[in-house]
Amino acid sequence: MANAILMAAGLGTRMLPLTKDKPKPLIDVNEKPMIETVIDALRSYGISKIYIVTGYLKEQFNYLTHKYSNIELIENKDYQTINNISSIYYAAEILDKSDCFICEADLYISDRNIFKPCRNSCYYGKMVKGHSDDWVFDLDNDGYITRVGKAGDNCYNMVGLSYFNKDDAKLLSELIKKRYNTNGFETLFWDDVVNENLDKLKLKITPVNQNQIIEIDTVEELLRVRKELQGR
Repeated sequence: MANAILMAAGLGTRMLPLTKDKPKPLIDVNEKPMIETVIDALRSYGISKIYIVTGYLKEQFNYLTHKYSNIELIENKDYQTINNISSIYYAAEILDKSDCFICEADLYISDRNIFKPCRNSCYYGKMVKGHSDDWVFDLDNDGYITRVGKAGDNCYNMVGLSYFNKDDAKLLSELIKKRYNTNGFETLFWDDVVNENLDKLKLKITPVNQNQIIEIDTVEELLRVRKELQGR
């Protein structure tokens, strides 16, 4: 059985002032905290245990360990000074145990069936026609990812969900620990480490649809999504 790591340590500055007193993953969308939509989808898939990496206002996540039976919290002590590579670093021992999903916690998942069985380690991706300045993937002719980075045209965009089989999860753990405390690591996303090691990590894309998952980064986007969901 697989485990899951949810990254919930960030400050959520793009959603101020709502995140002044509440972590972004705990903001309600459609009368439910975003993080709980991710948890519910993972539990529907049959995940063994969910580890939530916390940092900013970490005590506000404590209620989840009482509401759900298979949740454990991990503290990221470096969240204020180091990019999100730090969240995976503090959860590295979880990657050593089994197949593992890595998910952002500030997503609204409307379809609990979004987590499909994966034959390969993969990122979940949403196809975007035209140019995108977001995180994207380049693929080779066999469908393997050749680049994880910013900006691209007519390509799959990152949606904040990924899956690593046991061997790749263990390798990722080793790579993250090796890269930590090296030159320039403070600014790295954990996905940068993946990108640096695509010769070792063989990853494909699992496609998702627009209506299965919603990424919300600003107050304006949150208000728009709330209005759209209320109108359904």
